Amino acid sequence: MLSQLLNATLVASETGGGHGGHVELPMDPVLYGVIIMGALVALMLVTLAFSSLGNRHEAVEEHADPHKQHPNKHDHGEASHR
Repeated sequence: MLSQLLNATLVASETGGGHGGHVELPMDPVLYGVIIMGALVALMLVTLAFSSLGNRHEAVEEHADPHKQHPNKHDHGEASHR
């Protein structure tokens, strides 16, 4: 089955598939690069616009809640000595 599919693909590629072997692009190749570059610059500007969101408020220290079912272990036992 796979060998038949590969043979059919090989035959179609050798004959050109009836298209003459050349396909015209719908626009100039340079325009593809300009469009992609414009999209990436737009995404960069969005990223820069939202980059200050983390600095809006002061960082609040998390208190160790002994009643949590799964307390975080990031305080390394410092909260229990207070």
